[in-house]
Amino acid sequence: MRILVVGAGAIGGYFGGRLAEKGEDVTFLVREKRKEYLYQHGLSIESVNGSMQLAPKMILSGEKADPFDIILLSVKSYHLDQAVVSMRPYVGEHTYILPLLNGIAHLDLLQDAFGKEKVLGGLCFIESTIGESGNIVQMSPLHELVFGPLPSTELAHLPQLKEVLSGTKAEIRYSDSIEQEMWHKYVFISALSGVTSLFRSPIGPIRDDQNGQSVIQSVVGEVTEIAKAINAPVADNLQEIVLTKLQILGFQMKSSLQRDMEKNLPTEADHFFGYLLQQKNSYTSSPVLSAIYSNITIYEKSL
Repeated sequence: MRILVVGAGAIGGYFGGRLAEKGEDVTFLVREKRKEYLYQHGLSIESVNGSMQLAPKMILSGEKADPFDIILLSVKSYHLDQAVVSMRPYVGEHTYILPLLNGIAHLDLLQDAFGKEKVLGGLCFIESTIGESGNIVQMSPLHELVFGPLPSTELAHLPQLKEVLSGTKAEIRYSDSIEQEMWHKYVFISALSGVTSLFRSPIGPIRDDQNGQSVIQSVVGEVTEIAKAINAPVADNLQEIVLTKLQILGFQMKSSLQRDMEKNLPTEADHFFGYLLQQKNSYTSSPVLSAIYSNITIYEKSL
């Protein structure tokens, strides 16, 4: 199966690189500047799980190419509309689209654009970034990608897809309950992004502060309440699951949203918090989540 990775950044570059390293037919859809860098230097991954370098296959948006069998989508939510336009010429009748965005809101957009049967559920857990030299740096052992069918996904080519995505040096895992796994990560990442951006701090000092710990408890409770109020497919003990994960994170752990704010970049606040607040009903009280969202929207108005 031919794979198109939309972007060759910290996430798409990493997992696409691992698939190419295995020997799969991988092409990266990139911007001109990134193409020039990769043409000169190659796709380089520096990782505790094994470093690698290769000369990637690349295309620019608009270049002619036959439809791909799999499109791996790993852009920021605020680049999603542009990515949909760029990838449209490469979507065929039987193309699978595997998004790795955080949250849930992007699924409706992709299903409306390309058809419900083409869209898979997906998520990833990885700490990676683009280094100063343009290489991909991944310094934590955690490098997991999870994928699986949504209720409307076409299943005919799923066995072949599972075979293609297996056997890499990354941990790529199939899930029969991908919707639940996506929602669990959504609640977790919303809580982590919310409190770290609100306090402008890694998670450790927030946990160690009495008031900070109270805010953590509150935001997890509010997000969990919204998820259950809209009948999201979450576990009954979701709040306990998320709080446990937040308590065992490394002391200096920051969210990517917080890092974006530190760099004076746009954030995914609408995708994370705006979507949740739109879903809540009049019986759901979310004062901490509302404060988090306001904090970021006020920051973004200053950009």
